[in-house]
Amino acid sequence: MEFIDTHCHPSDEAYEGEREQMISRAIEAGVTRMLHADVDSHDRPRMLKLCEQYPGVVFPMLGLYPGSVGENWREELDMVFEEAKNPERFVAIGEIGLDYHFTTEFKEQQKEALKAQLELAARLNLPVNIHLRDATDDFFSVLDSCKGLGLRGNLHAFGGSAETAARIRKYGDWCVGIGGVLTFKKAGIAEAVKSIPLEMILLETDAPYLTPTPYRGTRNESSYIPLIAAKLAEIKQLSLERVAETTTENALNLFKLHQH
Repeated sequence: MEFIDTHCHPSDEAYEGEREQMISRAIEAGVTRMLHADVDSHDRPRMLKLCEQYPGVVFPMLGLYPGSVGENWREELDMVFEEAKNPERFVAIGEIGLDYHFTTEFKEQQKEALKAQLELAARLNLPVNIHLRDATDDFFSVLDSCKGLGLRGNLHAFGGSAETAARIRKYGDWCVGIGGVLTFKKAGIAEAVKSIPLEMILLETDAPYLTPTPYRGTRNESSYIPLIAAKLAEIKQLSLERVAETTTENALNLFKLHQH
């Protein structure tokens, strides 16, 4: 069985001194590809270096994370556009989006940065990897302002309703990323996934964050993807093989990984 972790941060400092072993454990667990979400110019060099060390295993995205949209956001965005001059390196524009959870101080700037990066993704014919927290209506407004761009992508760390999943599907080739939260007791997403077609589900860890049960409270890693897949199979009453095969195919198609 083969799995793809469609959103993780393996170059994170949390893995210092143990990165090689962590990537080996993932491969042993059948997680043959890891898609590395970009955050900002501070983290990017480390990410690109790791992807060069593991060609065909760790693939970089490119983007400015909404939580990194601050005073110098235009400068940060310029750096994204500079890197985008070599688009063949990247599998997606991400993680980009809106996050009003901790502050709405840079709300307008987040929307502007998101729109600019959605337009960039359309121009480069790359999918988008969306981080969305407490800003669903604004996200759909920005998406509506980009109608006609033929965007495709996924809502990462999806914790929304089956209705939100159905709503994004109307915009074309969109998926939802399901991670460790699915394994938590009383997770609302466990109810929602019953109604979300398997054909629009991707698996992800967001490692080192959002560790699945039974390792909750410790550092997450890509080798835990099969635990999320097993929980999904149990909830949807499908075989683990079917979940592995379909979610892997979904990721290969959305991110055009056959070409990498």
